Amino acid sequence: MQERAESKSQWGTFLHVLVNTAVAGLTTNFVWFAVIFWVYLETRSILAVGILSGVYMILLAACSMWFGSLVDRYRKHAVMLVSAWCSLIAFLIGVVMFFVVPKDVLLSLSQPWFWLFVLVLLAGCVVEMLRSLALATTVTLLVPVERHANANGLVGTVQGLTFIVTSVFSGLSIGQLGMGATMILGLALTALPVLHLHLLRIPEPSIVQDPNRSAVDFRGGWLAMLAVPGLIGLVIFTTFNNFSSGVYMALLDPYGLNMFSVEVWGLVFGLAGTGFIVGGAIVAKWGLGKNPVRTMLLLVAGLGVLGAALCLREWPWLFIGGIWIFMVMMPAIEATEQTVIQRVVPFEKQGRVFGLAMTFEAAAAPITSLIIAPIAEVWVVPYMETGTGPETWGWLLGTGESRGIALIFVWTGVITAALAALALLTPTYRTLVASFRRATPSEAAEVAPSNTLEA
Repeated sequence: MQERAESKSQWGTFLHVLVNTAVAGLTTNFVWFAVIFWVYLETRSILAVGILSGVYMILLAACSMWFGSLVDRYRKHAVMLVSAWCSLIAFLIGVVMFFVVPKDVLLSLSQPWFWLFVLVLLAGCVVEMLRSLALATTVTLLVPVERHANANGLVGTVQGLTFIVTSVFSGLSIGQLGMGATMILGLALTALPVLHLHLLRIPEPSIVQDPNRSAVDFRGGWLAMLAVPGLIGLVIFTTFNNFSSGVYMALLDPYGLNMFSVEVWGLVFGLAGTGFIVGGAIVAKWGLGKNPVRTMLLLVAGLGVLGAALCLREWPWLFIGGIWIFMVMMPAIEATEQTVIQRVVPFEKQGRVFGLAMTFEAAAAPITSLIIAPIAEVWVVPYMETGTGPETWGWLLGTGESRGIALIFVWTGVITAALAALALLTPTYRTLVASFRRATPSEAAEVAPSNTLEA
């Protein structure tokens, strides 16, 4: 009876942490979506959007290993508080800059003020990842191992809900209120999780110490990953999806903003985002099956096929429906990596392994984003606006304003699907599946510090 009450209390604490992290993610995404919308509408530059998206992911890649080391080194509650305060301070500086620096200077890519403004806001958004990594470890800390997949699915559901609210309100806020009011609103929303965190207590009496841990413990994370046969393959498989994500980061907003007004695009993205809730709810209810890795790779292949199809014609219903199905599939892909790592990696090393995995995966997206944005603007889009491009590809892509972007989406999808299918045939895949099956739930439970914690 006492164990049941304690488990219920810990589940309630997990829900508090989940909601707090969701609000923080909502706010940072709200601000970042608004910046992307604002910059594109003011400049109409695909290159500018691609650079911003690429720099965002580069910063994630650069900071993820450090963030993971911090999560392992300090109590999760303290880490979350540092993240919350850093976001609040960064957004406060951003608000001051927006109202002090003239608009034409702030929007000039050749002026340092633009990059300083963007980097300050980026810092406030990127540091939120520290809370997300801490959240992933609190699943191990607070949730019974047999419910990890369900908890990760619930995380996906909540993230989907925040994604909907973010995209809808970012579009409406930029379209109806302007960037100034949007900045002030983002600052106010950032303060709420800070207050909540000061009132919240996470039961972590002491920290499991690792004597070999360093401040930015890349080596420790790497060795912990290599200790599990095939685990590096999981990161590589997940990276397939991140390569294609870099293309969508650079081109999805320009495609949508060419098709819709900024207010309607925000609503469309919000409507499509309901798929994230559906997908997360499916994982929360039924988990990921007996072989989560196979589930992930099949879904990545499906995402490739879907990405190639959703822009074959410039039809709003095809685009919206395709994004919705895309969102339904994403939570299972994200939950697979978390579920496998939580099961096969000791708790005291999970932060570094999550951070290392995020470093590799986040590095993949900016590579494609920074490469594809200039290629799209300088070559592919003009090519599809001349006689040669439409004559060559018109049978497949039809006609419309954004056929160049559609051509890039098609080839991205084909390559992604092919890589995922080939991954299913590799020895690394079979080794990873065997490692996951050997790490039984009862063994995994022994690494969680809810029963025994040593200083």
